[in-house]
Order: sequence, then C-alpha cells, then structure tokens
Amino acid sequence: MNDIERSLKGLGYDHWLQANADPEKMEQHELARVLSVHKDSYQISKGAGDVFAELSGKLIYTTDSPVDLPTVGDWVYADFFDDDSHAIVHDVLPRKTVLKRKTSGKNIEFQLIAANIDTAFIMQSLDEDFSLRRLERYLVMINESKISPVVLLSKCDLISARELEEQIGKINKIMSGVKVIPFSSENGANIDTIKGLFVHGNAYCLLGSSGVGKTTLLNHLVKDSHYETSTVREKDSKGRHTTTYRQLIQLDNGALLIDTPGMRELGNMSVETGIDETFSEIIALSTQCKFNNCTHVNEAGCAILAAIDKGLLSEKRYQNYLSLKRESSYNEMSYLEKKQKDKKLGQLIKTVKKHDKRK
Repeated sequence: MNDIERSLKGLGYDHWLQANADPEKMEQHELARVLSVHKDSYQISKGAGDVFAELSGKLIYTTDSPVDLPTVGDWVYADFFDDDSHAIVHDVLPRKTVLKRKTSGKNIEFQLIAANIDTAFIMQSLDEDFSLRRLERYLVMINESKISPVVLLSKCDLISARELEEQIGKINKIMSGVKVIPFSSENGANIDTIKGLFVHGNAYCLLGSSGVGKTTLLNHLVKDSHYETSTVREKDSKGRHTTTYRQLIQLDNGALLIDTPGMRELGNMSVETGIDETFSEIIALSTQCKFNNCTHVNEAGCAILAAIDKGLLSEKRYQNYLSLKRESSYNEMSYLEKKQKDKKLGQLIKTVKKHDKRK
C-alpha cells in the first residue's frame, strides 16, 4: 500500500467504494472526501490537509437535482492545483449510504445530510426535549438509509436511576435491539463507553435537536476541544443552534465523525422501507387481520385495533405510524409532480434556445 492509498484508507475509502469507483475517472482525476459544505464552496481532503474546492461548470449545469451535488462525507473526483491550495470537483462517487430528509418549510425537495455513514447516533436529552415520537422519525430516516442506529441519552445526571430505567424501557419497547446509552457531559458518566464505539476508518454522525448536547459531547471526543456551545433556554429547554453547518472531523483513533446542525423539522419522504422496519410490529399485526383489505380504522377482526385495545400496542405509536405514512405519501406525490413540472420547463427552455439559434 502506497502513501496515497494509506491516506485515502484513513479517510474511510474501503473495498465497497473501490469496487464502485469509475476506473476511467480514476485515471483522469484524484480522489478526495468532502469535509464540509459552505453554500457554493467545499472543503475536501485526500489525506494531507483541507483544501478549498469549487464545482466544475459541467457538474453544475448537468445536475438535475441538488441531491446529485456533493454533501459532507461524499467521495469525489477532483483536480488539485498550485501545490494543493485549491481544487475543482468534477463528479461524485456512488454513495454507500446517504442520509436525507425533506427540506424544511413548504418546499418539496430532498435535503442531503451526510453520505457514506456507517453508524448514526440519535441524541436526545433527558429533560423536556425527550420525545419517543421524534426518536421514531429519526429511526425511520436511518433505517431507510440502511445505517446502524445508536440512541444517546444526554443529561442523565438530571433524573433519578428509576426515571432513567423507565425512559430506557420505553425506548426498548419501540426500538428492540437498538443500543441505548445514557451519559452525562457534566459528570462524565459513560463518556468512555461512547468513545469505545468509534472504530478507525468508520464514519459516524450525530443527529438531534438543538440544545441536546451534541457539541459538548463532540468536545469530549475531540482532543483539542474548541467547538462553541450555547446555553439552553430555561423556559422550554430548547437550545439555540451551535453547529451551523455539517462538518466531518477525524478523531484521535482515526474514526470519522460528522456533526450536524440541530433540526427544527424532520420531514420524511420516500421512506416506505424505513417506516416498515421502524414499525415492524405493526406490519406484522396487519398480516393477521381478518380481511386482506382491512384499513385498520374500525373493521371487526382488525389485529392492530385489537392489540391497541389489549394494551399490546401504544395508540400514540400507531397514530405516529399513520401520520408518517400519510406525510411520506403526500411528499412523494408532490415531489414527483414537481419533478414533472421541472422537466417540462427544461424542455421548453431547450426548445426556445433551439428556435433562437435558427433565427
């Protein structure tokens, strides 16, 4: 293994990416990983320092959707100039995994969060921020992406051992098999346990609302802690955004960690697989209904309604399942309609340009 291969491997370049890379583009360009995205500029690395990069004109103008542009964690084909002081990105390698959500607000479009992630840490604090329904939303997004989830519960020093056991029990009930780790950045409880989860060359990301303690945990994980933290409002326990953009950080042991800004909205679209995996017990119950066309609303012989009546299934969990299904279907339909309109507009523009050239 030469120095270049060793540097790329240290950034997470593995056999899967090697097998899916384009040999022709490999000959024409160098490989690099995206460390951060700042509007129209990027920080990338091929293993020896951060390099400022911009997209090539061809990549910008041939891209059909923002989803096709680089995001944090992506591997890209790039050309480096002037002793590697800046670079041009020409294309993106296939993604092993990708985390995405619906853009916030009324816009119906995908927003990329991170790519080529092995494990996603869902963080919630054990105060007023704690929400099983939000955990379910995160889990749907992660399961859809085929990424391994781990739940981190911050501020465990604020509640009693009995209360902590109850909260973990609630999570285990809806997330069977998912690792749950309570910790405290205040007294250091289980910080070493979390550090032990990071493996050299693997990529991880931190997900959670503002104020749950992501940046404080990051300062425990990074030797030279310099990431800015902010206080939580006492009135509603909601924090202000500390991380303002996604960034990939290499830890002391060679693991790679992506810190993400707190998400006020977590809209999902095109996540049928993620919903089915997250609510697998509801899917299993639906196969036991008396009628194949059961709507699970008021039919006699509905296994889901029977489980709710018997206390075997939480009605809140079932209602969240229905809400996520409706939301995903609506967003997907709206997205496809938007793509169709964009396609027609693009065809119209091309027709006009051809007509102008003939004059």
